[in-house]
Order: sequence, then structure tokens, then C-alpha cells
Amino acid sequence: MQSTAISFSPSIYLPKHRKPSNPSSFFEFQPLSLYSPPKSVGFGSINGVSVSSSRRLPIISCSSSSSSSSSRGNDGWISGPSPVPEGESESVEVRATSVPESAEEAPKSKALADTLVLGSLFGLWYLFNIYFNIYNKQVLRVFPNPVTVTLVQFAVGTVLVIFMWMFNLYKRPKISGSQLAAILPLAVVHTLGNLFTNMSLGKVSVSFTHTIKAMEPFFSVVLSAMFLGEMPTLWVVSSLLPIVGGVALASMTEASFNWAGFWSAMASNLTNQSRNVLSKKFMVKKEESLDNITLFSIITIMSFILLTPAAIFMEGVKFTPAYLQSSGLNVRQIYTRSLIAALCFHAYQQVSYMILQRVSPVTHSVGNCVKRVVVIVTSVLFFRSPVSPINSLGTGVALAGVFLYSRVKRIKPKPKTA
Repeated sequence: MQSTAISFSPSIYLPKHRKPSNPSSFFEFQPLSLYSPPKSVGFGSINGVSVSSSRRLPIISCSSSSSSSSSRGNDGWISGPSPVPEGESESVEVRATSVPESAEEAPKSKALADTLVLGSLFGLWYLFNIYFNIYNKQVLRVFPNPVTVTLVQFAVGTVLVIFMWMFNLYKRPKISGSQLAAILPLAVVHTLGNLFTNMSLGKVSVSFTHTIKAMEPFFSVVLSAMFLGEMPTLWVVSSLLPIVGGVALASMTEASFNWAGFWSAMASNLTNQSRNVLSKKFMVKKEESLDNITLFSIITIMSFILLTPAAIFMEGVKFTPAYLQSSGLNVRQIYTRSLIAALCFHAYQQVSYMILQRVSPVTHSVGNCVKRVVVIVTSVLFFRSPVSPINSLGTGVALAGVFLYSRVKRIKPKPKTA
């Protein structure tokens, strides 16, 4: 549909009375004649429509003249433009343009494209997370060295970060010494968080590890209150009850339960939420703030540097082909699955930060809750983990509590009136 906006403001020219040299010529019929281009009045835009193509309205002059010739009859009232000296005429130049349909449909098409991109990012987030947990669990089953496995994941992530910066796939940051000092605590807790997660995955089932990790909101509330002074509302505290109760119920009925796996997952919750709290304190300094992807990239490199001596000291150099062959393992299979797990580990965290840049933290929390459900269900189906009805109930209650927590976090406490 095309819309046109036209506005007319004709001007009437009243010529000055001049005494004709020939009396009869004043009463002659004056035919239409062209005259010099009139002055134009430009209209910027009318109702959002720009005025462009010109149409000139001629000046109309009327004279009630009589003629001696009877054949003219009422022709004395014929109007025609009078020749006017240049510079004395004023008229209106009207310009109108049509609005193309593409201009009206552009916002709709852009919104649709943004929705498709966001949906694709969520799909990739879940897919990378599923593949990471499956391949990581397969490696840890036959190669129970979580420190070395975690080091390999950080090493692959470091290579990817350097690759992105070298080929300008992402802007290389300029980091000062004070920034590195502020990021160092984040790198320490990030390293410990991923190490404890791999330790838990090596001891218990994937579904049970993620059920315990559903208690992350509990640790987030406690640490935020202790270090940031953010006191939770009654609604937030109420949402934590089903989380704690569901995890407890699932733990009592878990077939693969052992204390090493349980406490490793709990330690992972503590360190990961400590990282989030420290990130908030670090990002408060606007002049030194970094975007999430850049911050994660720097943390990945620092985590690799920090964990390398610890891995050699604790587990030795056990990822060599000679050691794997002497242990009776398929070297090619271990390397392939470790590489896929490491790539998916880095990819799903990068995509997670990309989503966080597009949506609110509450929406991201809801998406993270759904992601945990998807990972638990797919891991149970893939590994055929034995799950009792009560265990399923406990997991469901805990995840429902996480969803409730993500919703009530939006409720702001009423300001206290004096």
C-alpha cells in the first residue's frame, strides 16, 4: 500500500492597476501563456512523508470585461494567467512522494529475524551443553583424571580465544595490570568451579550432578547477602524451599550416590556463584569494565595458566599416547571425545554470554533452568541411568523451585516509607 501526502497552499496574485496604452487591449482575451518559474515553498515532510516531486499552481486573475462582439457572450469571465513581471509572483510548489511497502514491513521483518537468531542461539546453547556432558562423561568413565581433563578443556579454549583475536573474529582487548589483578580472583574460582564439576561427573551420573547444581540459586542468595548486601525478599526465600527439598529427596534415592560426587557438585555451586558475585563487584567500575565474552576469554587463558602446574603436580603427564596405550585405552577415541567435549564446553559458554547480551538476566535464568531439564532428560536416556519415581519427583520439585526463583527475582521489594 502506498500513501501520499499532498498539501496545497495556493496564492492569489492581485496585479497592480496599470493604465493601458491601448484601451481596447485591456478587454482583449489573453490566452494562456508560460511564465517564469515561480518561487517555491519547500515542505520538509508532512505526516512523515517527504515532499519531492513538483507541481506548480498557476496564478489566477479574473476580469469582468465586456466586449463589443456579441459572439463572446460570457467569455469576458474567462480566467487566464496574466503575464507578471519576474520576481513579483508567488506560488506554491507541492511535492509528494509515496511510502513504499518495504518501509512499513521493515520493522516486522527485523523483529522476526531477531527472534529467529535468538531461538537459534538457545538451540545451540542446549545442543552444545548436551554434547559436552555426554562426551565428557564418556572420557571420565575410562580416564578418571578430572584435573587433566579440565586442563585439556581450558587449553582448547585458550587456542580458540587466541585464534579469534588473531583473525579479528572478536576485538582483541587492551588489558591493564590493574584489570588483570581484578580478574585473577575470578579466574581462580572459575578454575575450581569447572574442576569440581568434572570431579562430580566422574563420580556420579550426569543427571544427579545437574540435580545438585540446581541449588545454585541457594548459594547465589547467600553469597549476595554476605558480600553485596543484597537481602532476599520473602518470595525469594520461599522459592528456595522446594529447591533444597527436591535436591534432598533426589539425593536420598539416587542409585549412583556417593559423598565425593555430592560434595564436588556442591563445591562447584559455591565456586561458580562466587565467580558471579565477584564479577558484579568487578564490573561496577565502569571505566575498567569489559564485556562478558572478553571477560570469559581472559578468564579461560588465566585458568589454563593456573591449572597447568597443578595438573602436572597432582596427576602427572598422563594424557600422552604412550600412557594411554599402556593403560589399554583407545588413544584416538579418547583424543576425539576429549576434543569434542572441550570445543562444546567453550562454545556453550560463549553462546550463553551472547544470549545474555540479547535478553534480560531473568530470561537467561529461565533458559538456564530449561537447559538443565533438557540435559538431565537426555543424559538419562543416553546412559540409561536408573531413575526411581521418587528420584524423578525430587528432581522435578528442585527444577520447579529454580523456575519459581527465576520468576520471583523480578519482584522488587516495596520501599520503606518513613
